[in-house]
Amino acid sequence: MDRRVAQGRSPLASDAPSPSSLLVSIVVGIALVAVALWVYTLTHPHRFYNHFEWQAMAFLEGKAAIRFPVEGTNGLTGNSFFQDVLPVPTTDEIPRGLVPFPPLPAALLVPFVALWGFATDGQLVFAIVGAIDVGIAWWMLGRLPIRTWVRIAVTVFLGFGTVLWYAAQIGTTWYQAHVLAVGLALAAIGLALGGDRDAALSEDDLFEDDEDTPWAAAAGTAAAPGASGRIAIATRLGGWVPLLIPDRRQFLAGFVFGLACTARLTVAFAAPFFILVGSGGSWFRRGWSAALGAGIPIGLLVVYNLVTTGHLFHPGYQYLYELEAGFYKALNYNLAWEIEDVRYLPQNFAIMFLNTPVWMPNVVPSALGMGGPLCVEPGAVRGLFNPDCPLILPRDAGMSILLTSPAYLLVVPALRWG
Repeated sequence: MDRRVAQGRSPLASDAPSPSSLLVSIVVGIALVAVALWVYTLTHPHRFYNHFEWQAMAFLEGKAAIRFPVEGTNGLTGNSFFQDVLPVPTTDEIPRGLVPFPPLPAALLVPFVALWGFATDGQLVFAIVGAIDVGIAWWMLGRLPIRTWVRIAVTVFLGFGTVLWYAAQIGTTWYQAHVLAVGLALAAIGLALGGDRDAALSEDDLFEDDEDTPWAAAAGTAAAPGASGRIAIATRLGGWVPLLIPDRRQFLAGFVFGLACTARLTVAFAAPFFILVGSGGSWFRRGWSAALGAGIPIGLLVVYNLVTTGHLFHPGYQYLYELEAGFYKALNYNLAWEIEDVRYLPQNFAIMFLNTPVWMPNVVPSALGMGGPLCVEPGAVRGLFNPDCPLILPRDAGMSILLTSPAYLLVVPALRWG
């Protein structure tokens, strides 16, 4: 039987990690959340992309489509500048449009918008959520048998060494969804890890024919003179019945994971984790239990799409895809391909792992081709922190995570030496 993930190494392979007291763990977790909240709110600029606040207001009106386009008045910015809203016919004579993004972040904002309307600071709300994400990461890592300093280092890396910092501090529409999805995904992982250590029963041996399995005894009976082979087959099939009863902890982990998917759809690619990790007694029951849990929020999202658009998948994404292809020329969109097409993967992998910053730029890098000129003053001297004449600037299409978060490279010695 393979050792479970949350068990860590065999005690003979390494010293047992020194456990932190519950009080110390709570104090450190609160301190990490407080620091993250201070940093995220201190550095966040004011932005006007607030689709989810408009979506929350539409929900309060009993509508799925937001009021769109709305010109700015009385100090409010309106939303007429939104480029990613699908206009739809209405029955209330108010121009409206559908926001294509999954609505969970908007649902979170509903109570705030109910209290403060469009004065709600969605950026602040999701900066707080981002700080809570750091606390959830700290809790999740506590499910693993690792040393306290490793737990602190990984939590700090997530909060301040990855794009979570950028997403939490900028707090516009897409990043609000990212921040919420990260927290829910980490919570789901923590629930699975919590059950993983207790799942080291004989889960990988469930289908081995030994004396303890019910169908082995049945097979023995079937081999006896006059016994029917059908009895053995029926008994063997009956052994599947317990596997179809979901494990409650893994079901909950799957449900929380499903919620993460309804904030950011691409989180669904992490689903195999819940087949490999968690309670349930076997890989099949782990995956089945998690799938049942995840199916509830994902199924509700499908129903939401059907009711609001008549489609399983929101047509707003295709509308946005076709719209962006017209002006994001540098991203090499090809409208002959689907919005999700494997032929985009080489380009995306290149951006994710190989994209470098622009050295000694003469214009601000812009995929839209709208970057302003740099170093225009006579005698301008380039500097690393000179915004008018910088030595280096990141590419707005994306940067290699190996440059933005080089601590990921520590996975190489970890894989080699454990």
